[in-house]
Amino acid sequence: MRTKKITRLWTLFLIISLLSFSNSCSERNETVSCFPNSVVSVQLNLNLPVYYNLQTVGNWVYVNEVGAGTRGLIVVRTTSGFRIYDRNAPHLCPDNDTTLEVRNSTTIFCPKDGSQWILLTGQPTDNSAAKIAPKAYLYSYDSASNILSVYN
Repeated sequence: MRTKKITRLWTLFLIISLLSFSNSCSERNETVSCFPNSVVSVQLNLNLPVYYNLQTVGNWVYVNEVGAGTRGLIVVRTTSGFRIYDRNAPHLCPDNDTTLEVRNSTTIFCPKDGSQWILLTGQPTDNSAAKIAPKAYLYSYDSASNILSVYN
């Protein structure tokens, strides 16, 4: 009787362990499970020449400051504010050629598999292998000082 209980508990434990393991390798809603989890906390003074492009809607810059994640950020000026994307591909585990790039000032491109996203919205294009948007970060903008704070 006691042996049956132990066997059942052991079987239940194995089933739960296997389900947990198989779920940990699948995609989450926002990124793949192997996406680097790093602190993002930067303040950008948009009065500086390096960020001059962010004065105009549709323009963008790469940010590679300390606190900008593992591969940096893409910051885009939109009609309603800003969009800030992580440069790690959201659908692939980090590799040598999975750093996202801006192409033609309209799309974000993944060199590894050719996935593309619309720069202003982050939505995957129709021909994209990726079906999830690049990871986006929160921000606050002080228009009086022209300071953009990006964080996660």
